[in-house]
Amino acid sequence: MAIRGSRNHELGRGVVALSRTAMQRKRSAWRHRAKAAKKPEKKERAPCKLKSEPRFYRCDDVKRPLRSRKKNIKPTRLRPSITPGTVLILIAGRRFKGKRVVFLKQLDSGLLLVTGPYAVNGVPLRRVNQVYVIATSLKVDVSAADCSEINDSFFARASAPKKEDSERFFATEQVKSQISDEKKETQKKIDGSLIKAIGGVSHLKGYLRSRFTLKRGQYPHEMKF
Repeated sequence: MAIRGSRNHELGRGVVALSRTAMQRKRSAWRHRAKAAKKPEKKERAPCKLKSEPRFYRCDDVKRPLRSRKKNIKPTRLRPSITPGTVLILIAGRRFKGKRVVFLKQLDSGLLLVTGPYAVNGVPLRRVNQVYVIATSLKVDVSAADCSEINDSFFARASAPKKEDSERFFATEQVKSQISDEKKETQKKIDGSLIKAIGGVSHLKGYLRSRFTLKRGQYPHEMKF
């Protein structure tokens, strides 16, 4: 292999054509200079606060109330297709899925107050989330139904007396919750006013009694309710 000569030729004895600085620029030696690595900056840690431990420990755990976020409760926005008297279709629930009900009003909790009425299709006064209903274009006159006294506390269950562990273990009969007479009277009053309005429209009573179902080839997103 031939030895490569210097690119800086001599003009005379001891005199070269390019200076040392010029040769460094020609070889681009400035690119290969080693740069010192930057030292990582030391972050000062916050001083640890020493907390003195108690001299005595509790034998039992003490319950501490958690922070509540119930203060910022915003009213639930009602869908524009749902107005008082609108016939709704329930699409969830173990007992009343597929039933048609009449919307009465929206409660303070944001839930919908609906009824079958009970004398027509067996659906009593209930609270339903508007997510689980389909609003139809059919309306029922509910101006005569007075439901101003019905609120969320109307549906509160009566607290049963607490039993000891031995009584729960040997209990064989399950006590069923009974409906109060006040709720029965309220249901009869609202049913009476709605049945009069339903009787004035032909085939409306049979429509409310029927259960909503889908057959093969029917798709709810293509239907007009």
